[in-house]
Amino acid sequence: MLRQLSIQNYALIDRLDIDMNDGLTIITGETGAGKSVLMGAISLLTGERADSKVLANRQGKAVVEGLFDNVAESLREAVEANDLDWNGGQILVRREISANGRSRAFINDTPVTLPLLSEIAGGIVDIHSQHANRLLSQTDHQLKIIDSITDNAALLNSYKEDFARFATLHAKIKKIRTDMERQRENAEFRTFQLEQLSRLNPRKGELEEVERTFDLLSDADDIRSRFVESANFISQADVSALSLIQDAAARLDGVDLSLFSSLEGNIPLMQRLKNVHIELKDIGDTLSRLASGIESDPVRLAKADARLKELYDAVKRFKVEDYDHLVDLYTTLRMEKKGGGEKVEILNKLESEAKALGEVLKAKAEEISHTRAVAAERFKKILAEDARSLGLKNLQVEVRITQGKLTRSGKDTVDFLCSFNKNQPLMPISQTASGGEMARLTLCIKAITASKLKLPTVIFDEIDTGVSGEIADKMGTMMADVARGMQVLAITHLPQVAVKGNTHMLVYKEDNKERTVSNVRILQPEERVMEIARMLSGKEINEAALSNARALLNS
Repeated sequence: MLRQLSIQNYALIDRLDIDMNDGLTIITGETGAGKSVLMGAISLLTGERADSKVLANRQGKAVVEGLFDNVAESLREAVEANDLDWNGGQILVRREISANGRSRAFINDTPVTLPLLSEIAGGIVDIHSQHANRLLSQTDHQLKIIDSITDNAALLNSYKEDFARFATLHAKIKKIRTDMERQRENAEFRTFQLEQLSRLNPRKGELEEVERTFDLLSDADDIRSRFVESANFISQADVSALSLIQDAAARLDGVDLSLFSSLEGNIPLMQRLKNVHIELKDIGDTLSRLASGIESDPVRLAKADARLKELYDAVKRFKVEDYDHLVDLYTTLRMEKKGGGEKVEILNKLESEAKALGEVLKAKAEEISHTRAVAAERFKKILAEDARSLGLKNLQVEVRITQGKLTRSGKDTVDFLCSFNKNQPLMPISQTASGGEMARLTLCIKAITASKLKLPTVIFDEIDTGVSGEIADKMGTMMADVARGMQVLAITHLPQVAVKGNTHMLVYKEDNKERTVSNVRILQPEERVMEIARMLSGKEINEAALSNARALLNS
C-alpha cells in the first residue's frame, strides 16, 4: 500500500507530506482546489510522462516520492532481476522533473527507465480515472479482465514461454531462408570468385613466408659473405677473437688471482674467460653453418617473385583490405559452398521443431480458451447481478469469445456486449454505455477482479461521475467493500460516497505571501461533518445541511 506521499514544487503544490492509511481514503475539495494536481503527481509514480510546465519554481526541480509497503511477493523477481533492492517488500518510487524538461525515475534510490517503472508500479498501484473507464471498451483490456478471474496464470505463462520460443524459431527460419535466397541470387558471382581463389589457394601466413624467402634469395651472396666474414673474425682468422681470448687467459695464468678474490665478484676471472671462449666458439660455429646453408637459387627466386605478384594482384583484384582478408574471403566462400547443404538440414530441423511446438501451442491455446469460456459465463452473471444493485436493472451482458490465429495471449478475442434497456439489442460497450453507466460497470468489474489482481493500492478518480442519490450510496458501499482487502483512495464529489471512507482528506487552496497554493489535510470528525455539509448544500452551510451530514455519517 501507499504508506507515505511527498510532493514538492509541483504545479500548485509547494510542499506536501502525507501519511496514508489502510482501508478507504476519501479525497474531496472544491472544483479547482487541486485534486487533479494531486492525481497528476501520483500518476508520475506509475510512469506517466512528465512536463517541465508543472514546475512552480523554475529555479528548482519538482520531486514526487511515494513509499509503498506490503508489496506482493510476485513482484520480487522483477525487482531483483533489475538489480533493485527488495527491502522486505518496501519500495520507494521517486520522480524528478528539471526545468529543462529532463525527467528522472528512481526505485529504492536506483535510477530506472520509465518502462521499468511502469512495469514495477503496475503491480503496486492501479489508477482508475475516466480514461480507465474508456479502457473498458478495448478488447485487449476485456481479455485481461477475463484472464484475471480465470485462475489460468500458470497455463497462460507456460503458453507465453512456448510462444516466445515459437517466435524465435520462426525468426531463425526466416533469416536462413533470406540468406539462402541471397546466396542463390549471388551464386554465379560467388562461384566465379571461388574458382579463382581455388586456383590461387591462399593460406594464412603464406605471404610473410614467401616475402622472407624472396628477401633471403635476393641477397643470398651478400648474406653468405657476411656470415663467413663474421665467423672468421670470431674463430677462423689467424688473429681471431678466440685466439685473443686464449692469449689473455695465458697471460693471467701466471698471476695468483686468489689475492684478488674480494674484487673478482661471484665468478672467478678465469672461469669468466672460459665462458666467453665457449660462447664465442658456439657463435662462430653457428655462423659457419648458416653460411654453408645459403646458396644462390635463381629458379626459387623467380618462383617466389611470381608468387608474390600473384598474391599482391589478388588483394587488389578482389578489392579486400589486405592479404588476411583475402584468405578470409576464400574460407567464407568454401564454407558457403559446403554450408549450403548444412543450411538445408538446419532449416528442415528448425521447421520440424516449429511444427511440433505449434501443435503444443494449439493444444494449450485450446485449453486456455476453455478456461476463458467457463470464466466468461461466471463473470457475466456476477457482473449483471452486481450492476443491477447499482441501478442498472435492465442490464444484459454477453461475453463473446472469437478464435483466430495464435498470438502471444492465445487465440481468443474478447468482446463485452451489453444492453442497458429493455428490448435493446446487445452492442459493444463503447456504442451503448453512457458515462454514468460506464463508471458503474467499471466499479463492478473492479470489485470482481480486485481480490484476484492482489494490488496493494487502487485509486478511483471520480469514478462515480454521472450518478447520484441511492446509486451513489451503493457505489460508495461497493468501494468500501473493495477496501476491506486493499487500500483504496477515492476522489469524489458525492457526499453519499464520501461518508463511506475510513479516512477523509480535504484538498484546499490557501494564499501565502507570494501565490496561491494547494494543500491537503486529514479531517477531524467535526471538520468532516462540515465538509459533507458543504458537499450537500454548497458554500452556504445551514443547520439542515449539518444535520443531514451527521445522519449520512452515522448511517
